[in-house]
Amino acid sequence: MCNSSKNSGNLETVMNKDGNSNSPGLKDVFKDDFYIGVALSKDQVCGKERETLYVLKKHFNSVTPENILKWEEVHPKPNEYNFETVDKYVELGEKYNIFTIGHTLVWHLQTPDWVFKDVSGNWVDREGLLKRMKEHIFTVMERYKGKIHGWDVVNEAVDEEGSLRNSKWYEIIGEDYIQKAFEFAREADPDAELYYNDYNFEKPFKCQGIMKLIESLKERGIRIDGVGIQGHWFLEYPRLEEIEAYILALSRIGVKVIVSEMDISVLPIYPVESEAVDISLLIPEFQRVHNPYVDGLPESVEKALADRYVELFSLFHKYRENIKRVTLWAVHDRQTWRNYLPISGRKDYPMLFDRNCKPKLALKSLIEHFK
Repeated sequence: MCNSSKNSGNLETVMNKDGNSNSPGLKDVFKDDFYIGVALSKDQVCGKERETLYVLKKHFNSVTPENILKWEEVHPKPNEYNFETVDKYVELGEKYNIFTIGHTLVWHLQTPDWVFKDVSGNWVDREGLLKRMKEHIFTVMERYKGKIHGWDVVNEAVDEEGSLRNSKWYEIIGEDYIQKAFEFAREADPDAELYYNDYNFEKPFKCQGIMKLIESLKERGIRIDGVGIQGHWFLEYPRLEEIEAYILALSRIGVKVIVSEMDISVLPIYPVESEAVDISLLIPEFQRVHNPYVDGLPESVEKALADRYVELFSLFHKYRENIKRVTLWAVHDRQTWRNYLPISGRKDYPMLFDRNCKPKLALKSLIEHFK
């Protein structure tokens, strides 16, 4: 259910309210270059964070939903769809002329087990799963035809070694499940832009595997309009040269580049990529190392974050002819997933707005540098 807070106020009134700053919005600074997008949480879509609404109007001209269009949220049971919150999300995009993204149609995570099993609990066969995939894609996409302008059709299908991930989609259907997903999506809404989305492009084998996948699909006549680089980066990793290399590689194979989920962690890189561990369970020494900014961000780190944003956006601006959109994966620091993965209970500061939705030095530096 999408119950708006009693204190959320009228949506139109809040979004039309004047701000105190005369500085341009981020979307205005890059209006001739690429869309500036942001990921919205369910609470934000439902109007429970009124402070984010003015920020949205002033700084962003594209939106992506964090979770509400993932299979387990929108289609939790075989004959049950939850469209109430998505309807509000799409209404928001329509009312304020925002380039609206659907995320995501086919993914190995956040997909209910029933999708892959029959009523007896056995795995379905290839044709059964293809039927379910098609029904889901058509039901969701046709509902929002002409209203959602671009879709992450397949998400994170390549593993770290560059092979197709051994997901249930792959096990049951075979390697052409990706092709089928794009075919169904193209048939459901021929005018929508269709994207492949993934992370860790800086890992050579994975990057090569993604390029091979996209080239193979294009050779088979599958139209892919863009490839999303998730961009969950750090202050010093990956190197700018690495990011530039895969922007160029994607451009060479004839797809638009999308920075689809950008945030910049200021915390140390945790050496283990696995399920989340609670910070309180680590020994005190590790707590100090991996959660160093409990009481706020030092000025020097705030400056380093601002410099990193300027450095990265300078790269995007350099290749603006190849880049369709840059989407930040949260409005503010309180919202970001990086507070709880891979270690829960930490305080990270990866966004352009702080926990109170106030602009940080990084936002001011971007606007001043590029205006």
